Amino acid sequence: MTTPRVLITGGTGLLALNWACTVRDTWDVVLGTHQHSVQLRKTSAVKLDLDDPVQFGHQIDALAPDLVVHTVGLTDVDRCEKEPDLARHSNAEIARNVAQAAAEKRIRMIHISTDHLYPGDHSYYQEHDAVQPINEYGRTKALAETWVQSTYPEALIVRTNFYCWGHSKRQSFSDWLINNLREGRSLTLFDDVYFTPILADGLVLASHELVDKGACGVINVAGSDRLSKYEFALLLAEEFGLSADLIRRAQLAQSKLSAPRPKDMSLDCRRAEKILGRRLATVADSLKILRRQEVEGRRQELLEAKFS
Repeated sequence: MTTPRVLITGGTGLLALNWACTVRDTWDVVLGTHQHSVQLRKTSAVKLDLDDPVQFGHQIDALAPDLVVHTVGLTDVDRCEKEPDLARHSNAEIARNVAQAAAEKRIRMIHISTDHLYPGDHSYYQEHDAVQPINEYGRTKALAETWVQSTYPEALIVRTNFYCWGHSKRQSFSDWLINNLREGRSLTLFDDVYFTPILADGLVLASHELVDKGACGVINVAGSDRLSKYEFALLLAEEFGLSADLIRRAQLAQSKLSAPRPKDMSLDCRRAEKILGRRLATVADSLKILRRQEVEGRRQELLEAKFS
């Protein structure tokens, strides 16, 4: 039986590399890269031309993937605010190009979206709630969703907020917490900004399962717990045996961030759970997996991944 092939764009990013680690035992993983290449066990890497849907289509023909996972994006919210043209290109135009090529080749596609699509005036946003982003990052990700849906209605668009192990070129939110707490540095976290974070592996497995079940359109895939950034940090500190005394409270209004942020980004995942026939993981259970991954070598492997 031939092993199915998945092509993951944004191949040097946090999600792409963790995605690869999650499925590489059952999928032939191709990491699609742009400026840099990467070497990761049981995967291959290829430079993609995502600026030209025709050229990318030729590359799709050559690679013959069974699934395309689009993770490319400029996620620096403040940079998106300062460089809107770059944000539009990175987050929306490239997504449209990938969707066009995948649609023409009739290859299944997962597009990774965000939870930064709402004003944050209530909790547990559902897929049908009106999209009203308050920053340029959210606006360009919303535009990407519109273009992907119109270009390829059968694509799966996943709204999410994930955490995972990072690599030598970029640390994740959970890396930042762990590294600083282990070094004895105090941290300040918002106690009035809420989200529903999911471990990358849980996001990956749920997304693959949704695709296998024929799901398409916009679906929320996040954690089952709504909590503040401050509360998340406390749970992480407890799981990793780190000092919670180093974690201090703050409020969003006190910050000096240049781009506006929604206070509540929590997602209602009942639609995904109904299709999957199961609950999505709690933060406590997922943090146990994150810690086990460190023990089993995931963190070290990603830190040692070679970039060129």
